[in-house]
Amino acid sequence: MPPTKNPLKLNPLQLRTLTILQQLGSFPETSSKNEESGEVMISNLPNPHGNHFHCGDAVVLAKNATGLKNQGVWKALERKGLARAFFPMGIALTPDGMTYETGLSESILMKFDH
Repeated sequence: MPPTKNPLKLNPLQLRTLTILQQLGSFPETSSKNEESGEVMISNLPNPHGNHFHCGDAVVLAKNATGLKNQGVWKALERKGLARAFFPMGIALTPDGMTYETGLSESILMKFDH
C-alpha cells in the first residue's frame, strides 16, 4: 500500500510554511543542525523584497510565505511533532519535520539556472 499523502492532515498554510522551512533548513546561511538530536534550527528568516524573497537556491513568492511569521502555524507544526517553536526568534524542525513530504516543493520553490 502506498504511503498516505499528508498523513498529519496539515492545512495548506501549514504545508506551504513547512515546505519553505525545509528549504531554509537545508542551507547553512539560514540554519544550523544539532547533530545529537537531528533537529535543524532556523533563526534567519528572510524578509521579502517586493513580491518575493530568496530561500537558499530558490525564490519564493511572498504570498506563499505568510505562515513564516505566524505563531499559530508554528504551534500547529509543534503539536504535530514536526518542530519546536521559539516564536518569534526561530523554529527548530525535527527530523520528521525535515523529511515530511509536503508535495509542494516544485510548485512554490522556484529554481532558476543562472
